[in-house]
Amino acid sequence: MANHNTLRPDLKHISDQIKPGSRVLDLGCADGELLAWLQGNKAVRGIGVDVDVMSIVSCVEKGLNVIQADMESGLQSFEDGSFDYVVLSLTIQAMHNIELILQEMLRVGKVGIVTFPNFGFWENRWQILIGRMPVSETIPYEWYNTPNIHFCTVNDFDKLLGKMGMKVDKQVVLHQGETVDFLPNLFGSLALVQFSLANQ
Repeated sequence: MANHNTLRPDLKHISDQIKPGSRVLDLGCADGELLAWLQGNKAVRGIGVDVDVMSIVSCVEKGLNVIQADMESGLQSFEDGSFDYVVLSLTIQAMHNIELILQEMLRVGKVGIVTFPNFGFWENRWQILIGRMPVSETIPYEWYNTPNIHFCTVNDFDKLLGKMGMKVDKQVVLHQGETVDFLPNLFGSLALVQFSLANQ
């Protein structure tokens, strides 16, 4: 079982926001690190979804409930309101239809939690200014081999949620695992946003 302090920084902050005994859907769950910790420490009832076969195998070896599926086509296999939290960590920037997945997250769950690299981070801006595409700890790929197809800033994501009738319930911006409070869109390299429907 993973120690809380060894969780990836964004997963650590996600785990802090999830209440014990909750129903959790982890989209793009990778090796199941977050779900394993939540099940072992907060008694959540969780399901993971990933398209990668090796990720599925790793989750099964940890005794996790996991489904192999492509999230781009939606979450039709889940009923409305099936979960308390739907998590999408460091995956949204690699998806084609972001509006669909956000809608689906709040159809099957009460609360969505998304983490993504903040393209507005000052080091990214500087690299563009000197004439190259950014490469950093949170954006580790070169322009020609990156899976990321949608880059956004903290402000961009907040604006999209508002356009879609959703609201930010909590936002944490990080750099190297530490919370950034001063000018987070400039000095934070990784954003975590907890959101829900605005009319709830």
